[in-house]
Amino acid sequence: MSEAMWEADVASRALGMRLEELGEGRARVAMEVRADMVNGHDLCHGGLVASLADSAFALACNSYGEVTVAAGFDITFLEPARLGDTLVAEACERSRRGRSGLYDVTVRRASDGTAVAEFRGRSRTVGGRSGGRSGGR
Repeated sequence: MSEAMWEADVASRALGMRLEELGEGRARVAMEVRADMVNGHDLCHGGLVASLADSAFALACNSYGEVTVAAGFDITFLEPARLGDTLVAEACERSRRGRSGLYDVTVRRASDGTAVAEFRGRSRTVGGRSGGRSGGR
């Protein structure tokens, strides 16, 4: 189910994201910081770091096959990412009860394992089976 959602995810693909691992309640997604992703301080734009974390979160919370959407998230930036860095977001389910879920995502720089950001996502299952464009996050 998450695989079908990922295949239909044009936004993540446009950012060059790669799905590296997927399992129930977890996912790992990577992205290389390109020249068109840096801001005026020559750092990776924070919104793109958040997008990477959000994509991993979406895969993890949709891994049970039910359409699940983001109810909200918080992100804390710890270290800057720079042009050429490969970032890896690892999402892990912390709690799933009823229609609500809680997921943590750590974004790390692949070259040295430094944590770049910590993300906490809250999910809500809305019903139906996920799968492609009619499904969602």
